[in-house]
Amino acid sequence: MFSQNSEPVVLKRDVKAIVVPAGMEVDLLKDSLVYITQAMGGSFTIYHEGNLFRIAGVDADALGKDPIKPPPLPENTSDEDFKSIVWDQIRTCYDPEIPVNIVDLGLIYDCEISRNGEGKRMVTVVMTLTAPGCGMGEILVEDVREKVSIIPTVAETEIELVFDPPWNREMMSETARVELGIM
Repeated sequence: MFSQNSEPVVLKRDVKAIVVPAGMEVDLLKDSLVYITQAMGGSFTIYHEGNLFRIAGVDADALGKDPIKPPPLPENTSDEDFKSIVWDQIRTCYDPEIPVNIVDLGLIYDCEISRNGEGKRMVTVVMTLTAPGCGMGEILVEDVREKVSIIPTVAETEIELVFDPPWNREMMSETARVELGIM
């Protein structure tokens, strides 16, 4: 996975990282030399000592990058416009091994917005994985939860992981198929 296009970076601080594709959390130490192989949607895939790791966008400062910020939410945003903002946030989630967002991969089946008694928004996302045993499954679920939860006025984010219907390549958008060379 290391290539000439990878960006070498020395970690600015200790940081939690997820081993790709195993999904285990590890600590990477300050002053370690790593190579950024993919930087999409605010998250980073890095190469270090023969392994790939994912670093969340909130920890981007460890790489000397700007951490992700909540999307702007205009006052009096309608629920329909809010739902569009949620979909845009989910489009910033990428499988660390595939350079296509999970919406275009066809992993998001539904997104519903409701309100609690205080008028705050509750978001329910129904999603799947490319395979039930995907090692990055929980990481992708948490990435969606984190990215949706930082939207102003979100009180609760629920992610429902389903495997029916099972994912298949036909669920990918045309954009994703072109990008991955699948016609």
